[in-house]
Amino acid sequence: MKIVFGKWTEDKLDHMIRQASELRSSGARIEFLSAQFLGTQYKEDTLVGNIDITEELVINLEGIDCFTFIDYIEAMRLSKSLSEFKDNLRKVRYQSGNISYESRNHFFTDWREFNSSLVEDVTGKIGAGKSRHIKKALNQKDATAYFLTGISCREREVVYIPSESVDDALIESLSTGDYAGIYSERAGLDVSHAGIIIKDGNKTFLRHASSAANNRKVVDEDFREYIDDKPGIVLLRPK
Repeated sequence: MKIVFGKWTEDKLDHMIRQASELRSSGARIEFLSAQFLGTQYKEDTLVGNIDITEELVINLEGIDCFTFIDYIEAMRLSKSLSEFKDNLRKVRYQSGNISYESRNHFFTDWREFNSSLVEDVTGKIGAGKSRHIKKALNQKDATAYFLTGISCREREVVYIPSESVDDALIESLSTGDYAGIYSERAGLDVSHAGIIIKDGNKTFLRHASSAANNRKVVDEDFREYIDDKPGIVLLRPK
């Protein structure tokens, strides 16, 4: 296991997780935990493992990308201590908790398939008649190429809500702590980005690890404005 605590010490991280565990709802825990990461630098490729390199369980809180961000938050919201967080991260990140590159949840909707005891895909329920269903071969870039070498193609139906259908009523039905994926129209991908829905009074934000040049850190952005030029959204709700 490789651990980089970033701005935390081992004791401070354990204390933060214990604090969060005292909050009653999943949404409150996710809001509290994710707020501690605001301003954390964006950094990709922090995980160790590929088809040629043995996979390691990595905790790197110094720099995160959009997916490791929600990985850590989901594992923390399930935990009451640092020790539990380490074990829950293994279960969240890997299918059946098996630490290997092949078993890693590489795609957002892998959570729907392999973490169904933790989250529910509520896209169809919230989108109702506005949602669209499309079959995709995840990881297959084209007829001869793959996004991830050594990972098999995953045939899957992806449900998404087009951004133009996201109105006030739909936003009202979102909950703090919902995981929002930005639907991708590219072959072989389900989403291109992911973040967390945060509601504050009458405002709804996407809290995410932004790779945008003017950010490169975890930020809150107005949800509706953010998705305005995006194809749509996929929604997973913690149980």
